[in-house]
Amino acid sequence: MHFDKESPMTLSLNRSGRLTVFALAIAYTTMTFGFATSSAPLVAQNMPYYTATLAAPAEDDRPVAGGVAWTCRDTTCVANRGPSRPLRICRGLAREMGAITAFKVEGEDIAEDRLARCNGN
Repeated sequence: MHFDKESPMTLSLNRSGRLTVFALAIAYTTMTFGFATSSAPLVAQNMPYYTATLAAPAEDDRPVAGGVAWTCRDTTCVANRGPSRPLRICRGLAREMGAITAFKVEGEDIAEDRLARCNGN
């Protein structure tokens, strides 16, 4: 294919075409900006992904453990989904906060043997 330097290629749209492209660009920008600035994924806003029950009350109410930012009150800590497997997340929290008596992933308790491994047993 040969292009002549004196006749550049241009893309021209009629007025309604330009308005459509502009409206789609604004809608896309609004959507992506809304997702990027939301504090948590929409699903995670209703229920935490992880819930841990500590053996002793938490001294730190905002620990970062297992690669996850936690929110703790008394003996309960909650967090959104992390980058690792749940057992690794649990182990990280146990190292930082002490023994864990219960650990839930999406509302489901992990098995007793996994809880024991979480606590280093």
